[in-house]
Amino acid sequence: MKQLRLFTLAVLTSLAFAGPTHAQGLRAEVGKPLQQASELLRAGKAREALAKAREADRASGKTAAEQLTIDRMMAAAAQRAGDSGSAIKALESIYGRVGGAEQGRIAEQLASTYAQARNNGKAGEWLAKAVAAGNNSDTIQQLQSYLQSATGDYAAIARDAAAAVSAAERAGRKPAEADLLRLADAQQRMNNSAGQVQTLEKLALAYPKTEYWNAFLGRLPRKSGFSDRLSLDVLRLRLATGTLTKTDEYMEMAQLTLQDGFPAEALDIIEKGTKAGLLGTGPEAARHQRLRDLAVKQAAALKSSMAKQVDDAMAQKDGNDMVKLGYAYVTEGDVGKGIDLIQKGIATGKLKRPADATLRLGMAQLQSAQTKAAGVRTLRSVKGTDGVAEIARTWATIGFN
Repeated sequence: MKQLRLFTLAVLTSLAFAGPTHAQGLRAEVGKPLQQASELLRAGKAREALAKAREADRASGKTAAEQLTIDRMMAAAAQRAGDSGSAIKALESIYGRVGGAEQGRIAEQLASTYAQARNNGKAGEWLAKAVAAGNNSDTIQQLQSYLQSATGDYAAIARDAAAAVSAAERAGRKPAEADLLRLADAQQRMNNSAGQVQTLEKLALAYPKTEYWNAFLGRLPRKSGFSDRLSLDVLRLRLATGTLTKTDEYMEMAQLTLQDGFPAEALDIIEKGTKAGLLGTGPEAARHQRLRDLAVKQAAALKSSMAKQVDDAMAQKDGNDMVKLGYAYVTEGDVGKGIDLIQKGIATGKLKRPADATLRLGMAQLQSAQTKAAGVRTLRSVKGTDGVAEIARTWATIGFN
């Protein structure tokens, strides 16, 4: 509630200074103490300002305009002084004297003040009045989430946050970070892992912060139906997003690329791990060197046999080996030849996993300036429920460095 409280204080202060804060239009016995209260409040002396507002309130024969000005100052000073009771009393008095949009703003302040006083029932009542008056401010939405959380109504939080996210997407806007965070938190509390992964994906792509990438890529492999064959692809994304930070992770990734037949990629990973100070040092340095030596050996063997392997692959009825060899060319830097071979493999129409081949094609196309735009389109066309679509969408957004 800290953010709500800070917002409330700011608005209440503006209420205090919205009306006349000097003698003009007010009798001296009202205007003078209110002017002093205003100066004290600006100086951060809330209790003294509240005392001056009460002095003005003791004046006899006050007009309606004077009372409204006093209540505005009373509300702001009491809130700043931590006197919720006095703030609520003054705000409720103001609410009955104003109308239109201002009434909605006052109802918002009352909802926030009651929430700070831990009276969630009254806070909910005033929140409903604020919404009914057309107030749909950021604070209203935050307060709704707070009250729903206090009652454990995470389904309502998820519903409201999802509606806000969908509305932004339909309007062609980036969803608000706060709405995505609210939705992801509610989904986690409701054990909706599939929904949470989807929300975390949107969060990481829209607001690419390290903690969001860690959350999304850490949960993606735990998504229901996720295929283990895509584990290396998750590590590729973690390397690209700067979230691969451990020695064991670099070793695992290098080993997986060797197993998949991409020694040039393994060497690149080892180089990056060494540059980061995670490989080639410490008690496991000799093991790291053995892995490097193996990658060098396999890269040389692949290079010497690549032409024959391509001929053999072209002679087969399906295109699986063509796709694999095509991506191997890409990892060695021959992107054009790799793209051509992958496309030929796809054209056979007999692939074991067409979505995986399309993913490889899109990843390859991203690495050439001439085909980058086509790569984005290719990746966005990937469909699947086993994690391949999420991986493709992520590459389509972040590209290759």
